[in-house]
Amino acid sequence: MTDLKQAIEGIAEKHLPDENHFIVAVNISEKTGKKHLNILLDADEGVTIRACAKLSRAISEELEANEIMPDAYVLEVSSPGLDFPLSSKRQFDKNIGRELKISLTSGEDIQGKLVEVTEAGVKLLAKKKKEKGKKATEEEVPLLFEDMKKSIVQVSFK
Repeated sequence: MTDLKQAIEGIAEKHLPDENHFIVAVNISEKTGKKHLNILLDADEGVTIRACAKLSRAISEELEANEIMPDAYVLEVSSPGLDFPLSSKRQFDKNIGRELKISLTSGEDIQGKLVEVTEAGVKLLAKKKKEKGKKATEEEVPLLFEDMKKSIVQVSFK
């Protein structure tokens, strides 16, 4: 299955609309006797339906031309939803200035505004715990990617 996943990921990378687009994940599952291919596409300035459709057609054509998927399959190309965890530096870069909730490998959760992304990790502007009788303050908290288990963008309806 990993060879198939790598082949599909290679095909998807080759047919990206431009350098602003990138693949977040390729998932293969089997339901009711058919393989389901789910490809998550993201872009530095957002993904359009047109980009998803174009990539879907290109992948489908190549899969069939090279007989990579001889049996019936379902192909879905979409953008990751807001609840999909950030998984690459590039995704963190495009979310600078937004509120994140990060679950750490230590079991702790930290929430704050993403202010910086480096090769090794991120910096969040997080609220310090309020001391009695004092105003709440914020501090920059550096976090390494290796210490993060899950990072979700927090949606605000203010």
